[in-house]
Amino acid sequence: MSTVIRPYGDTTGDGRIQVSFTLPVPFGTEEERALAEGAAAQLAGKMGLDPAMVVHAKAMGPDFTFFIVYGPVRHLVDLAEVTVARREYPLMPAAEINRRIRSAFGREMVVVGATVGVDAHTVGIDAILNVKGHAGEKGLESYREMRVVNLGSQVAVADLVTRARAESADAVLVSQVVTQRDAHVLAAQQIAEAFSDGAPRPLLVVGGPRFDPAMAAGLGVDRVFGRGTTPREVASYLVHTLAPEPAEPAGAAR
Repeated sequence: MSTVIRPYGDTTGDGRIQVSFTLPVPFGTEEERALAEGAAAQLAGKMGLDPAMVVHAKAMGPDFTFFIVYGPVRHLVDLAEVTVARREYPLMPAAEINRRIRSAFGREMVVVGATVGVDAHTVGIDAILNVKGHAGEKGLESYREMRVVNLGSQVAVADLVTRARAESADAVLVSQVVTQRDAHVLAAQQIAEAFSDGAPRPLLVVGGPRFDPAMAAGLGVDRVFGRGTTPREVASYLVHTLAPEPAEPAGAAR
């Protein structure tokens, strides 16, 4: 079976795709609309859509226009060359997560969470930490062997570090939704730098819809979670990393 595929639009293999973007052009008068749609078609053509058809255009205030453009591309996709990030740890049931923490720590695992800087969105961090959870899974507060401290939104990085140290946090979870000018990237880097003062460092985990899991090393954090992450994924990662099962001695009887 071939691993080479083409996009599907109207019929199988026709290579048609739909893209959307915004240009800094007005969409008011008849002449402005014609110029704006021409600009959108030109950009789409340079992107490889040939012929490109502007199927939707709408003014975004007095100086910007939002477009949807449709058309065929000649590019092919080889599935054999697609790199997929695979989870390197198993998803564990709550009972196993609690057992592992109790066995490894002999106390509660302390998790401190927040959104930092100017980010006022708490949906992401609450979805992972709060009992109500997300996607049918309860949050980390529901695990009896975890003590969760949710600092909420717009927390200064320095305050996050101070509180994490005061709580003797085993892990710090930060969710960032604001991404303008790569604000989420800058925030993650600032957090990593703030914890690199030589003192014992908790496990640093960041997440949000615009994060790529492959970014962890470049950001200086231990783990990055992207969109669609569930509380059990995070809990399983924390236990996998901080409370690993002891290795079985070589030659042990089975």
